[in-house]
Amino acid sequence: MKTYLVTGGAGFIGSNFIHYMLKKYLNIKIINYDKLTYAGNLENLKFISKNPNYIFVQGDICDREKLQQLFEKYDIDYVINFAAESHVDRSIRDPEVFVKTNVLGTVALLDTAKNAWTLEGEFKQGKKYLQVSTDEVYGSLGKEGYFTEKTPLDSHSPYSSSKASADLMVKAYFDTYKMPVNITRCSNNYGPYQFPEKLIPLVINNCANKRDIPVYGDGLNIRDWLYVEDHCKAIDMVINNGKLGEAYNIGGHNERTNIYIVKTIISYIHDNVDPYVDENLIKYVEDRKGHDRRYGIDPTKIKDELGWYPETEFEDGIIKTIKWYLDNKDWMNNVTSGDYKKYYDRMYKNK
Repeated sequence: MKTYLVTGGAGFIGSNFIHYMLKKYLNIKIINYDKLTYAGNLENLKFISKNPNYIFVQGDICDREKLQQLFEKYDIDYVINFAAESHVDRSIRDPEVFVKTNVLGTVALLDTAKNAWTLEGEFKQGKKYLQVSTDEVYGSLGKEGYFTEKTPLDSHSPYSSSKASADLMVKAYFDTYKMPVNITRCSNNYGPYQFPEKLIPLVINNCANKRDIPVYGDGLNIRDWLYVEDHCKAIDMVINNGKLGEAYNIGGHNERTNIYIVKTIISYIHDNVDPYVDENLIKYVEDRKGHDRRYGIDPTKIKDELGWYPETEFEDGIIKTIKWYLDNKDWMNNVTSGDYKKYYDRMYKNK
């Protein structure tokens, strides 16, 4: 039985990954290690909380003592590091928090795994550390071209710079210590359990509550959208078959402008749920500082080497996502209570 340490497993992508893996494999053990900050929610995993192959441990990836205890207690085969501060707006307001978690936390996790997995100067067989990163480390694209794994890192925000720094540390552990590692860099994920500070759940939630929908600048910033289950499938394939030391880009080939996303959600809700929801909710606000214009990923490498491809067309995935949030209003109300409204008002309403 293989044992996976999934850090940040109560967050959006991490919780979807745990659901995916426990559904696919009957003979694995997953340890979910999560600090449970504002974006981490055990409600995301309540349906598997009693699964005998699932263990939750609350903790911070910066806590080396607690990490060491985990590795001493369990024979961990794989580490998948989802744990990160990930919201660009928050990083602009408080960069240091992102450096602590995303950079120093990654180093603490790498160090602990390296020490636990080394025997007489050699790494034990069958171990691997996988760093879940982002296409934002590459910076911004013009109207044409795509990010490949050979694109130089050119991050612009404190968030993406912290992720780029973490990626370089992971690479350094491979180059210096020959530690078995991989890095995955994904495009914008969407799907169930995403904290509603992000674009798609924010728009759905604001439509449901007839609240203004903030759109940065002219709304024409372009992102490549990837359904979260397709991302989970890719990570699983990289863990099992990815070439050691390599990075893999994971993209959905679904480039859309932000305003297209917003209008698509409004249109669906208007036509199928509430005819009083319309584009009058859209409110253009001052553009984000350092706002990258376009991201686009070339996933040729992971397709050619591992046979992965995105299975979910955006037009299908966005409807599935809208329906999930509308069908799970209790979950939404739980995660948006209290501090979320204050955050929303501070970030958007007063602009």
